[in-house]
Amino acid sequence: MTPWNIFTRLLNIGTCALVFSLASPTIAQTTPQKGGTLVVLVQPEPPTLAAYQSTAGPIGQVSTKVYEGLLEYSFELKPIPSLAKSWTISPDGKTLVFKLQEGVKFHDGKAFTSADVQFTVMDVLKKVHPRGISTFRAVTGIDTPDPLTAVFHLSEPAPYMMMALSSYESPMLPKHIYGEGDIARHPKADTPIGTGPFKFVEWQKGQFMRFDRNADYRKPGLPYVDRIVARFIADGGTRSATLETQEVHMGGFAAIPPVDVKRLQSLAHIAVTAKGYEMQSPIVQLDFNTTKAPFDNVKVRQAVAFAIDRKFVIDNVWFGFGRPATGPIHSNFKANGLFTPEVKNYNVSNGVELANKLLDEAGKPRGADGVRFEIIHDITPYGEEWRRFGEYMQQQMLKVGIKVTLRYEDVPSWLRRVYTNYDYQITSNWIQTLADPVIGVHRLYHSNAIKPGTVFVNDSRWSTRETDDLMSGAALETDAKKRANAYHDFQKRVVEASPLVFVHELDFVTVYNKKVNNFPLSPLGLYSSFDQVWLAK
Repeated sequence: MTPWNIFTRLLNIGTCALVFSLASPTIAQTTPQKGGTLVVLVQPEPPTLAAYQSTAGPIGQVSTKVYEGLLEYSFELKPIPSLAKSWTISPDGKTLVFKLQEGVKFHDGKAFTSADVQFTVMDVLKKVHPRGISTFRAVTGIDTPDPLTAVFHLSEPAPYMMMALSSYESPMLPKHIYGEGDIARHPKADTPIGTGPFKFVEWQKGQFMRFDRNADYRKPGLPYVDRIVARFIADGGTRSATLETQEVHMGGFAAIPPVDVKRLQSLAHIAVTAKGYEMQSPIVQLDFNTTKAPFDNVKVRQAVAFAIDRKFVIDNVWFGFGRPATGPIHSNFKANGLFTPEVKNYNVSNGVELANKLLDEAGKPRGADGVRFEIIHDITPYGEEWRRFGEYMQQQMLKVGIKVTLRYEDVPSWLRRVYTNYDYQITSNWIQTLADPVIGVHRLYHSNAIKPGTVFVNDSRWSTRETDDLMSGAALETDAKKRANAYHDFQKRVVEASPLVFVHELDFVTVYNKKVNNFPLSPLGLYSSFDQVWLAK
């Protein structure tokens, strides 16, 4: 059976299947309507559904329909109830008491209790989650005085932890299932069971995932749609065409090539929004393997940083969706004073000249053919723009005598090469720096985040005692000015050492059919549960 036939079969399931039409929809309805199949583009295909073990972006777009967290967040970035209906924090910040919602059941009918919270945090997130290792490091234990009360005991205050309890960041798992067997290789990893509004049904590799309405969901009357189908389409032009012809309803992050966004926006049935990414703060970067030549030499790393024309990359590869990055902390953090632009500036007009000078000083002379040395650039497998960025790197590096060979692999192979085997020299990447540096930034630079096999952590394996101390101190600092000063010092040291090249702060958008209502309702956007999304008929 062809992918199209399988997809058509799927859409014909039940009495509320989606019927495609080329006509512009009528969306005057204001009362939510039940039924229908919401079809979402996810690019690339998730390598796993083990959201508790991998934070690869595509995983979060689907796993958050199945799993829930203790909290969710408003657009003001304030915590709001989810599986926890209320919470209290002791004056010293070392004891957090969460009261859980009554009557919540996992998809297999078993009750969700405080024992599941204890298991998830202590036995899973603290041990195998790439960011949970840092987020929950201060949690020494969780008491369960009754099935609906979870008492977190901390060795030190950790206010940042309250920003990391969403379904995307800290999914709550059923202990009776994941508590048996090796969590790192659990047989239920790709058939998840949660408490969320949708139940996992099937995964046709290379084609789609299907999630059906949870009739026993804790919120009466929700969700509105009967099912969600996540489609995987390798070609960017084809993905854009499916939105144009209304085969699919939405696509965000890298699903729609930037070159197509403005064209699609001109269509009567299409809307585009940048809302729903407020908790992401993504930075496009180049990661060096700093433990091996030639990038064990800081002058070589700085040379590459100088050689890149960030404005050209933003304008010609990402079609204007972004602004130059200056360092490890996103400029979104200007609002709370943690960001500083007062760092070494690599975005200069004579960057190529400075790069050549540094490479000469590093003892990397040009050969008779003009080449100083050759490298392999691993392209992150997240879409066509990354291929174009790789091609730009090939051309630009030749200006400074570096010959680049490009290597493009599927997501699992790339993750294994970069984060398990460290078998790479330089790779493109994009990293979400999230709602607090402790959650999204420390994992990339702290020595305790060098963990082979854990993805999206310190793959460069660069760290210093000074930057470790600055991060550790800032995590505990309650004085806003002192905390800001610590992060300013941290940024200056990291940018000077250049274990990564900070290219640009990426602007994501979601392109969607105007039939889709109640999106986005939170700063997590596509990483939210979709329990209130409905389709106009």
